[in-house]
Amino acid sequence: MIGLIQRVREARVDIAGRTVGAIGPGVLVLACAEPADTEAQVERFLAKLLKLRILSDDAGKMNRSVQDLDGRGTPGGLLIVSQFTLAADVSGGNRPSFTGAAPAAQGRALYDLLVARARAAHPVVATGEFGADMQVHLVNDGPVTIPLRIA
Repeated sequence: MIGLIQRVREARVDIAGRTVGAIGPGVLVLACAEPADTEAQVERFLAKLLKLRILSDDAGKMNRSVQDLDGRGTPGGLLIVSQFTLAADVSGGNRPSFTGAAPAAQGRALYDLLVARARAAHPVVATGEFGADMQVHLVNDGPVTIPLRIA
C-alpha cells in the first residue's frame, strides 16, 4: 500500500460542487492499493498512520500523532482519499502507466477496509469517494508531506 500523508490545518473533498468529506487540523491521507496488497498491509498502514508523529507539540517539534493533536487527548482529523495515481510509473516514457495500482475491484475493497478500520480505531474520519472525480482542497501545515509505503 502506498500513501502520501500531509499534515493539514484543514482539508476537504468536493464532488460536483458538493463537499463529501472535511476535517480541521489533522492528516490528509492519499492512499493507493497495489495488486499484492492484503488485509495485513491495510492493518500495518493504518497502525503506522495513527502513530506517525508528524503533528507539532507546544515547542513546535513533530512529537504528536493524529491521536493526540493538542497533547490533551484531543484527536486530529483523518481525511482518507483514494488515489491510484500514486502507483504511476513514468520510466517507459512521458505517459504514466498505472499497472502498479490494484485493479479497481480490489482497490475499492482495500480502500473500504482501510476506511472501516480507521473509523473503528479513530473518532474523526472523513473520506472522499472511490473512483469519483474529486477536488481535494487543503491547507498544508508546515508544509509537511510524508510518503508511506507498506509492502
